[in-house]
Amino acid sequence: MGPRPEGTGTDGRPAGVDVEHGIELDLDRGSRRGYPEAVYCEGKSPEQVGRIAGLIAEAARGTAVEDYSSGGPRSDETAADAGGRSTAAGHRSRTTLFTRARPEHLAAALAELPDAFVDERARLLAWPSTPPEPTGGLVVVASAGTSDQPVALEAAHTARFLGREVVSVEDVGIAGVHRTLARVDLLRSAAAIVVVAGMDGALPGLIAGLVSAPVIAVPTSVGYGAAFEGIAALLTMLNACA
Repeated sequence: MGPRPEGTGTDGRPAGVDVEHGIELDLDRGSRRGYPEAVYCEGKSPEQVGRIAGLIAEAARGTAVEDYSSGGPRSDETAADAGGRSTAAGHRSRTTLFTRARPEHLAAALAELPDAFVDERARLLAWPSTPPEPTGGLVVVASAGTSDQPVALEAAHTARFLGREVVSVEDVGIAGVHRTLARVDLLRSAAAIVVVAGMDGALPGLIAGLVSAPVIAVPTSVGYGAAFEGIAALLTMLNACA
C-alpha cells in the first residue's frame, strides 16, 4: 500500500476517508496499478455509494487539475496530448467505475457526479464520462444471446473506460454457428476476446478454436432446466479443450 494521497477533506479529515460510513478509498491505486479502485455496489447501501461518489468528487476538486488517484497534482499539459485530448495513461488512472449498481445506487452516485456516464442495462456508472483515447490492442466482446448482453455491456464499458478499443459482437450463439463464422476476420484481429454466454456455454470454446488471441470466458445465469443458473455454462467453459 502506498502512502495516503496528500490533502484533506472539507472538514479536515484525510482525503477519501469517512469513518462514520466505514469508507477509506484507495486513491493512489492508479499510480500503483495503472487503473483505480472500482466501486462494487452490491452489498452497499445507496447512502454508502453516494458518500463514496462524494468523496471521489471531493478528491478531484483538491486542486484545479489533479490526478487524485496517483496522489499528486498535474498540469493541463501533462493531462492532455497535443490535440487537447486526455492521454490514456492519465485519464485511465483517474477513471472510476461503479459496477453492479441498482437504480438507487446509480441515483445516489449521480447526485454527486451528475455528469457521469451511466448504462442501466450494464448496471454501471463511469466517471469522468468520456473514455480515454484507446491504446493497445483491440478487445472484442462477443455475446451468445440478447439475454447475455447486460453482462457483455459491463465488460465492454470496463475495457473502454480503461483505455482499450472495443468492438461488440452480439447474438452469435452456436445455435446459428454461421453468425460466428461470418465474423472470423474480426475475431482474428483482436488482441483479446471476451465471450459471454449462458445456456450451454459453448460459444467460448468454439471461438477459442478459431483464434490465437486469449479468450476470456464469462458464464451468465441465462438458461432453464439443467442450466442451473449458469452452473452448466461454467462447467462447459472450464472443461473446454480449445
